[in-house]
Amino acid sequence: MEIVLWRARLERFKWTEYAILDSAVKHDVVCKAKGPVAIIIAEDEVELASTIFHHQRRGFKTLLLLAPPILQLDAEIEHLIIRIDYQTMQPDATVQIVNSVVRALPEKTWLHYCYNAEYLFYPFAESRTVGEMLAFHTEERRFSMLTYVVDVYAGDLGLHENAVSLNDALMDRSGYYALARNTPNDGPKERQLNFYGGLRWRFEEHVEENKRKIDRISLVRSCPDIELRADHTWTDEELNTYSCPWHNNLTATVVSFRAAKALRSNPASRFEIDSFKWQNSVPFEWNSQQLMDLGLMEPGQWF
Repeated sequence: MEIVLWRARLERFKWTEYAILDSAVKHDVVCKAKGPVAIIIAEDEVELASTIFHHQRRGFKTLLLLAPPILQLDAEIEHLIIRIDYQTMQPDATVQIVNSVVRALPEKTWLHYCYNAEYLFYPFAESRTVGEMLAFHTEERRFSMLTYVVDVYAGDLGLHENAVSLNDALMDRSGYYALARNTPNDGPKERQLNFYGGLRWRFEEHVEENKRKIDRISLVRSCPDIELRADHTWTDEELNTYSCPWHNNLTATVVSFRAAKALRSNPASRFEIDSFKWQNSVPFEWNSQQLMDLGLMEPGQWF
């Protein structure tokens, strides 16, 4: 039944390709895009199709795919997305892409950004759309949502050399922690923390210090006055908070093969890591309940 519905939805999408980001964000497909909007930044072809299908099934109304011109897409994917050609591996590509789109979208449109081989989960995702979840979050006067990037990795690197396998995905059940986010002169920032864990923590000698955090404000309402920074925070400090002052709010999780893929593609780490498994590895069950049970996302007041 799900496959039939999915193919019916395909027919309602029209694929369009744009060669220049600056031109694309001035076109009605972006300026009048219906939200929630998902920005998918393709760094390579690994699990690109599953990333697109996952976010389409979550209920995103518009899928913007930023990908290098050389990257080839299957026909069934083309019907789901609006493709914009972009050299996504150049320095500061994420900041340039997201800021261009966030300024162009209709104001107060919810958007999410991620990379290929990353999958957004939120509380009760199996029975509720992302639009329903964000509507509730908006009613709580929240304009952003904290997401934790939870690393997943293939259990058998002999069979899956790039460490990516949807059917053999493992995750860490422990080893996550938070530290105060300090300002230079005024001490800790209110309701802001730096979160760590996963592969970036266990193999930190292979990860640059400024890339070890696993928190990402990847869900936000568009506004011409905000900008994404390189550390995945925003120039409006309230957007970087994990909750409002009076009670806990929803948080979400980005399940990501990106760190595992990078550690396997980097020669300095590839030949030093035989396996990502350790005593606290558990199979990832591809559902939101497991992530809530492990404390990796918060349902807040949403029941």
